[in-house]
Amino acid sequence: MGLHTGKTVRMRVIPGPAGNGIVFHRTDVADSPEVPARADSLATSQRRTTLRIGTAEIDTVEHLLACCNALNIDNLHVELDGPEVPGVDGSARVLAEKLMESGVVEQRAERRSFSPAEPVAVRERDNSICAYPQESGLTIQYLGDFRFPGIQSQNYSCKVDSQTFINEIAPARTFCLAEEVDMLLKAGLGKGANAENTVVLNPNETPVFRVPDEPVRHKVLDLIGDLSLVGVDLNAHIVASRSGHSLNQELVKKLVDEMRQREDMGEIKTPSFVDIREIQSVLPHRYPFLLIDRVIERDGYRRAVGLKNVTINEPFFQGHYPGNPIMPGVLILEAMAQLAGVLLLRRLENTGKLAVMWAIDRVKLRGAVFPGDQLRIEVETLRFRENMGSVFGKALVAGKLVAEAQFTFTMREP
Repeated sequence: MGLHTGKTVRMRVIPGPAGNGIVFHRTDVADSPEVPARADSLATSQRRTTLRIGTAEIDTVEHLLACCNALNIDNLHVELDGPEVPGVDGSARVLAEKLMESGVVEQRAERRSFSPAEPVAVRERDNSICAYPQESGLTIQYLGDFRFPGIQSQNYSCKVDSQTFINEIAPARTFCLAEEVDMLLKAGLGKGANAENTVVLNPNETPVFRVPDEPVRHKVLDLIGDLSLVGVDLNAHIVASRSGHSLNQELVKKLVDEMRQREDMGEIKTPSFVDIREIQSVLPHRYPFLLIDRVIERDGYRRAVGLKNVTINEPFFQGHYPGNPIMPGVLILEAMAQLAGVLLLRRLENTGKLAVMWAIDRVKLRGAVFPGDQLRIEVETLRFRENMGSVFGKALVAGKLVAEAQFTFTMREP
């Protein structure tokens, strides 16, 4: 049963290929798109971490993602026939045990890692969280103030590894204050909570904890799950004071922004880095119509990120417009379509084929692109069936969205 929705859900976790990442699938939603476990999929929610792509939404993913993060497990397909990851006993213990029982194998692909260049901090009133650079590994120091008699202050520090996680963190159950129960139920939350999966802190009763300092350890459990959405192994020392999901997620977004900026500048090269020679081996386009300079990230055949450096030497600036050079919006769309082609043609069954555009929908041009700008283009596969693929693309300059659209392609022989 889901802790918040109260709905019974069946979940199946199966292995995926190297480079797949952790991807959720809603089997109960028609034409449900894949929902990858990364920061781009985050949706606004209270008291939990929710991922959403299109009409597919998955609630309370943090406990499963914490297991994967701490146990060094990647490349999974997670199938659910409902809207929420099962809450089981309110902790991550059962999920961790099931994953370890299934067995873990090494795959022939390098796992990426990242450490911030400088401390990255997020603060909201007296709640804060900061990530400090660290050579290797993830360590966490959590300072908790629960404002409850007897356990007002709980602090916990650890190095995140499999043994510490299984023995000290995974067994910690979710909790709430007795005074919050009615408020949560009115907000549509906690419908699946009961005495077995939730610790209710009541000032008139002495709580029976499964592990010492159970509330603060559960906060660390949630934090480990949220940090997994950075999408790589995070080498950092995390200091958190009364932070929750919303603050954790803001830190994740800041870390991802820094990582992408450093990738764009060439400071970080990803294993999936593709230079212009490989792009030309995949696409038939040539001067003056090849509009991708390099691909800096590819996540299987699901997602790709590319760069286009816009210079005054582009031939279209001669007539668009004299004295006021602006990159035509249709060429921004063309750049997105070309990157989508690189992505779709990675599929084995598409080898040697061409990605021919069939339709463009939901086009929005949101800003002008000038000489000297660098387009960061991101495309993501929404669905692929037989020889047809649907891709969502967006283009950004300095972090600002300038265009977005949805493309449909058919795979054709040359």
